[in-house]
Formats: sequence, C-alpha cells, structure tokens
Amino acid sequence: MSDNEAAILAHNSLSIENFTTRGAAETFALGAQFGARLSGGEIVLLNGTLGAGKTVFTKGLASSLGIAPEEVTSPTFTLVNRYNGRLTVYHLDLYRLEAGTHAAHHVDMDGLLDDTRAVIVIEWAERLAGYPLPTGDIRRISFSSEDDTTRHIEISMV
Repeated sequence: MSDNEAAILAHNSLSIENFTTRGAAETFALGAQFGARLSGGEIVLLNGTLGAGKTVFTKGLASSLGIAPEEVTSPTFTLVNRYNGRLTVYHLDLYRLEAGTHAAHHVDMDGLLDDTRAVIVIEWAERLAGYPLPTGDIRRISFSSEDDTTRHIEISMV
C-alpha cells in the first residue's frame, strides 16, 4: 500500500487533504480509495490543466463503484457520460463550454441533480461560475502537475 493509500484510509473525513502521486497507477488508486467512500448524492468538482490526471482519477473512482475503467472516457465532446455501477456516475467535461450558468444549462445540470443517488463528477468545474450548486456533499479536487508523472492533488470540502 502506498503512503497515499494509507493516508486516505487513516482519515474518517477528507475535509482537506493533500496528496502527491507518481504515475497514473497511483492517481487511479487514489481515485479508487476516494470513490469507495461515496454513497450517492455527492458532487465532485475537478480542476486542473489538460493532462493533470482528472480522467485517470475518475477511472479509479468509477472502478470502486463496479464500473470497468476502460468504459470511462473523457466526455470532452459528448459533455456527459453516464456509467452504471453500485451507484450511477455522471461524468461531465465542461472544457468546451463558455464559463457561467450557460455551461450548467447546456449539460442539464438541474436534471442531473434530481438523481440524488448518483455521483456527479465534473471536469473543468470552474466553468460553472455563477451556477448555484445545492448545499450538501460537494468536494473540490484540484490537480497540478510537477512533471510528466508527478501530480499534486488537493481534496477539500466546499
């Protein structure tokens, strides 16, 4: 077990946690550890540059919910992918959309939020600026790259 996996298991709450992963396998494993704690109704806001590890993390998260990782792809052009496992996962990618409430309406955010047993994972979540997310279990996960393989990942409650 890596230091990151041990650290995430040692905490009952992920209120603010910082991790460093070295390679896609560790980023995937961190996503799986995070996903194992989900029970439905969570919104996960992912922020970071292109290639920072957002989709790899999401593949790990989905795998912990019984979704085959190879099914999980970045919805850059489809905007929303739905995956069914132990929980439904809506995976959104807002990269191609203009920031603001327009982005939320374009992906029918109001309709997605009606599914209270689902997990909503949003890449490029900062593009939701101005859209009032409901109060509840919202996590912001920020990714930054040190080099081609090293990622700094901060998980915080919103």
